Amino acid sequence: MLQDQQPPESRFERGKRALSEIDGEAGERVVSSLADIAPDFARYLIEFPFGDIHCRPGLDLRGREIATIAALTAMGNAAPQLKVHVEAGLNVGLSREEITEIIMQMAVYAGFPAALNGLFAAKDVFTARGV
Repeated sequence: MLQDQQPPESRFERGKRALSEIDGEAGERVVSSLADIAPDFARYLIEFPFGDIHCRPGLDLRGREIATIAALTAMGNAAPQLKVHVEAGLNVGLSREEITEIIMQMAVYAGFPAALNGLFAAKDVFTARGV
């Protein structure tokens, strides 16, 4: 290897970088909360969603967070994960109004209960962040 060349970034390194950029402290809290019960799962969480999927070309981070917020809202039972991704949406440039509209749109496809759960999760994040 030439002296100026860096070794290719591993999935884990790429995932850690993406996790930090997208989720910031919220993502780190999720990963560290798994250390005592499932450290291997924490590694998989960094490598696959962040190291492989989030780093793919084709969608920017805003678009990926729009899709993620919509999907987690539609599930209707993923409030903790939705809160992390509402934070991430704010981190990558989505506004409070855009996030609210994404969640409201899900009432059409996932029903009012799922949208209500999503709005309350988002409200908690907005309040905590003062936005």
